[in-house]
Amino acid sequence: MTSRAIRTLSVLTATAALTATATAAASATASATAAHAPQDTARQDTARRASPGVVAAWARAWNGTEPRALGALFTADGVYTDEAVGVTFRGRKEIAGWKARADSMIDNVQVSIRATRVEGDRVTVRSVYSGHLKGAPKPFAVPMTTVLDLDPDHCRITSDQDRYSLAAVLAQSGLPADWTPPTP
Repeated sequence: MTSRAIRTLSVLTATAALTATATAAASATASATAAHAPQDTARQDTARRASPGVVAAWARAWNGTEPRALGALFTADGVYTDEAVGVTFRGRKEIAGWKARADSMIDNVQVSIRATRVEGDRVTVRSVYSGHLKGAPKPFAVPMTTVLDLDPDHCRITSDQDRYSLAAVLAQSGLPADWTPPTP
């Protein structure tokens, strides 16, 4: 393993550890705050519980190997946009198809959550998006921001907008800036 790969692995491991620590601290703070706060409405309480669950399920779906798991997180008319490559998919079947395509082009696709922010029906997720483009000399690990709009019950995603630098993915992968994936 090269020193760069070891460094990348160390950064990703540290990020995962920090995320787990931050999540535990945030959970403890939220519990302590909730114990002393006035009662919220049932919808707000449901939103607090469901939103982190949806985000965790979203990351598990990206990190897993079953494309339908990602599609199932969306409403029937949900929309997924990958802004880096300029594609949009509508509906669970198309979204699952995009995950299948990503898995066919990228080994070890991973989304490691760094932070989340809930504002009403919107969750902003800061994460590290990583993997190894098939045929590329090196793996990549780039920062990504995802904006998830949720249904009124905060149980399903109505819209997902992923933002990351395709140029950084290609540069880290050792590919030229004008590289395009092979057609299926």
